[in-house]
Amino acid sequence: MPARTVRTATAMATAAVVLTAATACSAPGDGDGDGPGGGTDSLTVGVTQEPETLSPLLGYGKEGNSKLFDGLLTHDAKMNLRPALATHLPKVSEDGRTYTYDLRKGVTFSDGRPFTAKDVVYTYETILDKKTNNASKGELDAIESVRAVGGHRVVFRLKYPYAAFAERTVLPIASQAVASKTDVNTGSYNTKPVGTGPYILTSWRKGEKLSFKANPHYWGGRPKVKRFTVAVIEDDDVRATRLRSGDLNGAILPPNLAKAYEEDEGKRTFSAETADYRAVTLPSGNPVTRDKAVRRALDLAVDRKAMVKSVLSGAGKPAYGPLPTDSPWFAKGTERPHDLSRAKKILAKAGWKPGKDGIRVKHGRRAAFTLWYFSGDKLRQDHALAYASDAKKAGIDVKVQAGSREAVRPRLGHDAMLMGNGFPADPDFDLYPTLHSSQIGDGWNNLAHYRDKTVDEQLDIARRSGDAKVRKTAYDKVQRALAENPGYTFLTYIDHVYVVDDKWRGLTTQIEPHDHGIGAGPWWDLQDWQPEE
Repeated sequence: MPARTVRTATAMATAAVVLTAATACSAPGDGDGDGPGGGTDSLTVGVTQEPETLSPLLGYGKEGNSKLFDGLLTHDAKMNLRPALATHLPKVSEDGRTYTYDLRKGVTFSDGRPFTAKDVVYTYETILDKKTNNASKGELDAIESVRAVGGHRVVFRLKYPYAAFAERTVLPIASQAVASKTDVNTGSYNTKPVGTGPYILTSWRKGEKLSFKANPHYWGGRPKVKRFTVAVIEDDDVRATRLRSGDLNGAILPPNLAKAYEEDEGKRTFSAETADYRAVTLPSGNPVTRDKAVRRALDLAVDRKAMVKSVLSGAGKPAYGPLPTDSPWFAKGTERPHDLSRAKKILAKAGWKPGKDGIRVKHGRRAAFTLWYFSGDKLRQDHALAYASDAKKAGIDVKVQAGSREAVRPRLGHDAMLMGNGFPADPDFDLYPTLHSSQIGDGWNNLAHYRDKTVDEQLDIARRSGDAKVRKTAYDKVQRALAENPGYTFLTYIDHVYVVDDKWRGLTTQIEPHDHGIGAGPWWDLQDWQPEE
């Protein structure tokens, strides 16, 4: 039968965990018998990233769909919140500061211990503990207290009415009985977790693969896919080759590489709409990129539509900020046109005059800076090269350089980076960590060291209001201020493209965050897959 192409579109997802990745070196099934096969009870997929940890106490799975754990809530295919370990959506007090969750009874962790309200309290309190090295703990800053009421009720009290709080409770719940007996930052729970989820970890070869088996006692029913292996393959070309060889049953691929499989019998191609954007950081610590005129000129010089066509093969759309243009929170009218002539005028007015080689100069300084991308990431490389080409037409010299995450991270106070991000569950998840000045130096947040008084004020208003109209007004002001004072050049939103063996029914995708690891792709609901008859 010919290959089938499926395109799905839904509404909003959650934040991505900061991940590291490494290239897989050997076949996923080597030595343990869990590689791809002809049956429908096992699956091996290729992804670009692996977690730094498998402990939710350190940030793993906070976007949902972790396979090993459940949150109080989860998302359905359309990204609407629905109960998971909770029996219903939370009851919220009139002042918007108290959230009450009733919990499922009879749920056990994979080691047989019962799940109770104490596990929920332990999870949230441990994450918020100053001694816990969770880079995302600021996302739970609104919590004032969390307490158990009996064995199956949890009550959260917030410092302020944080409208996005329910979305934060897709966070996985850890086992207090097991996790509390090890060091939260370095202990065995990070690599040998115990959860309530549909799968149990059987092995983890760092930089190569993670292997799982179905949890026979899962409260939601034992999955039909009994073995699930995730091969960590950072290089796009290698992942495509291993899919072609039959070493993988599915993989995420750049759009141009996925096209080769559209006519492949027995395979299905999925294009998932996302909130996953690519942008260039313009650090305030660099004497060229801190110049507002340079940043505004680059915003106009870049040809976003051409990038979508050439770099993404049409699988995406232009980006003008951290929110997609089809988001209900997007500020209409903040789209920036491709206007090279105006970009040149802005630079000239600011004193950047063309030099003999065509590169502009001001007070003896060339309009030049370095732009890094992560080695092996073809999409970032292609975006970086296209950006440099557009910038040069305006008289700005951008030197494109590849490097590992470890090599790039220390340079970001001065050099630019081709970054990726996107957390679509709520606008707070995208805008606050990327733009608020309080986030400077906090992990991978606000990499441009962006500061704007209006942006800070309006982000604070929106975060603390439960009124959708107030929030919309505030976010409009944020986006308009960003258009006038850009700290990043936003380029494109990328559709994630997956190729999967065509032997299952009911496969879908969600609108996805930047993360495209274990919990994303058609296997977001792997536990519910059914074999084709």
